[in-house]
Amino acid sequence: MDSKKTWINQTNIYEVNLRQYTPEGTIASFQYHLPRLRDMGVETLWFMPITPISQKNKKGSLGSYYACSDYCSVNPEFGTLEDFKAIISEAHRLGMKVIMDWVANHTGWDHTWTLQHPEWYEKDENTADFKRASGMDDIIELDFRNTQMRMAMIDAMMFWVKECDIDGFRCDLAFWVELDFWLQAIPLMNQIKPLFWLAESDPLDFPDLMQVFDAAYSWKWMHQTEAFSQNKCALEELIALLEQYQHAPGRVTWFTSNHDENSWNGSEYEKYGEAALLLAVFSCTWLGIPLVYSGQELPNHKRLAFFEKDVIDWTGTYALHDFYKTLLQLHSSQPALSADSDLFRIHTSSDRQILGYVRKRAHHMVVVLLNFSNRQVRFDLQAEWIKGIFNEIFTDTRRDFTRQKGFEIEPWSYLVFVNS
Repeated sequence: MDSKKTWINQTNIYEVNLRQYTPEGTIASFQYHLPRLRDMGVETLWFMPITPISQKNKKGSLGSYYACSDYCSVNPEFGTLEDFKAIISEAHRLGMKVIMDWVANHTGWDHTWTLQHPEWYEKDENTADFKRASGMDDIIELDFRNTQMRMAMIDAMMFWVKECDIDGFRCDLAFWVELDFWLQAIPLMNQIKPLFWLAESDPLDFPDLMQVFDAAYSWKWMHQTEAFSQNKCALEELIALLEQYQHAPGRVTWFTSNHDENSWNGSEYEKYGEAALLLAVFSCTWLGIPLVYSGQELPNHKRLAFFEKDVIDWTGTYALHDFYKTLLQLHSSQPALSADSDLFRIHTSSDRQILGYVRKRAHHMVVVLLNFSNRQVRFDLQAEWIKGIFNEIFTDTRRDFTRQKGFEIEPWSYLVFVNS
């Protein structure tokens, strides 16, 4: 990895849904939240698409962020290009990075290219019109066999790096785009500045993308943990899946919610029930990059409408602010939680309920014990090599691992220890 991109190893990501974040739904109104988010430990802001939305064949009254009509403009619903420059400048001043969503595979029906360069799109053999994207009537497919279109796409991405100084891209449906485009585009883009590249894909399904992407999603884990929460699989199956991820290329992004999951499949509380916070602790302590979605610090229990205005029900009280602050600050400051540190699973006398693991780098060590069950569990730690004094991060209590091997942990609860 480029030495200038080592910050990725200990970053976290906070996904920003501008439309639903404030009553105004603008970049300028969201900017007032930056100090709070920085205090919570947020390192990287991911803005969902800020480009204008196509009006032709749009869904709902406002349309989808992901049906772009102009790659190099800001949606007037959100503000201006100057507003976006200003918020990036302020985020950088506060020590945060900024990445933006990029939709390369398709555009909306009235994108400027449909008039200027209709030959840049795939055509439907039956209608002779633009080809609709699979299963989505409001978007049409670009033709990546067209070299001019590919260079125009790269130029459009470069615009945001050069004009606004963004730090990377989250690439929507990256696996729908031909791999050779990413192999062409990403090295060129990184010549401007070392950028963070997050693929909407899973490295277990699309390992080749990790030749150029820095990180990807953990879809299989997301689905498997939901099945576990509904008593459809055992902890052993989750652990087997984690072993697959440990051998996958690149970094994995762990999450309990994002814009798609919240809107279409439910909040983390609908999906995971009492296991929601346990899985958030996992996301911030397992090997990879944690992702938090807008409103999870509230916590937000409702599904946010996707094509309509539906503001997060902020109350002025952020009940999980300190919970996430503890986790995110630990992840960004503790060398043992870096993406290039070691991870070891540790066994207990209750392995059918407890997932235990150690993160280690040099003399730094983090011990995590997660109760994946709905009952209180008493168990012994079977790892004699873990010795010395540790502090538990949520209760600030000390424990001597050399002498104290017995634990008691509440249903769906967690313990995270850091060595002194």
